[in-house]
Amino acid sequence: QVRLEESGGGSVQAGGSLRLSCLVSENSMGHFCMGWFRQAPGQEREGVAIISPAGTQIAYADSVKVRFTISRDNTKNMLSLQMNSLKPEDTGMYYCAAALSCPKATMTSRAFPNWGQGTQVTVSS
Repeated sequence: QVRLEESGGGSVQAGGSLRLSCLVSENSMGHFCMGWFRQAPGQEREGVAIISPAGTQIAYADSVKVRFTISRDNTKNMLSLQMNSLKPEDTGMYYCAAALSCPKATMTSRAFPNWGQGTQVTVSS
């Protein structure tokens, strides 16, 4: 089972930036579709961005398009999420996830069997 470890969360003011990282234990990271999800208190987990194994296909939630950038370095087993122009509604626990294939339609969390423990992002107004 692949292990995922997120880092880089923190507290920032609205308009600020954070960069999240996810270290993947599996040396064959290039076989996995990777994704970032987030969950605010009392809300369901939602997809933020996903990236195909080779990084050639990327999808973003409408709420983060232009502001967030997902990237991966398969040689370093690292997934990243650059978050700019952060808003209070971006607050939540951010999770890294891995799957053997990317979901065809929506960024559903049910398509990802492997999850990290999460890193907290708090954006104040």
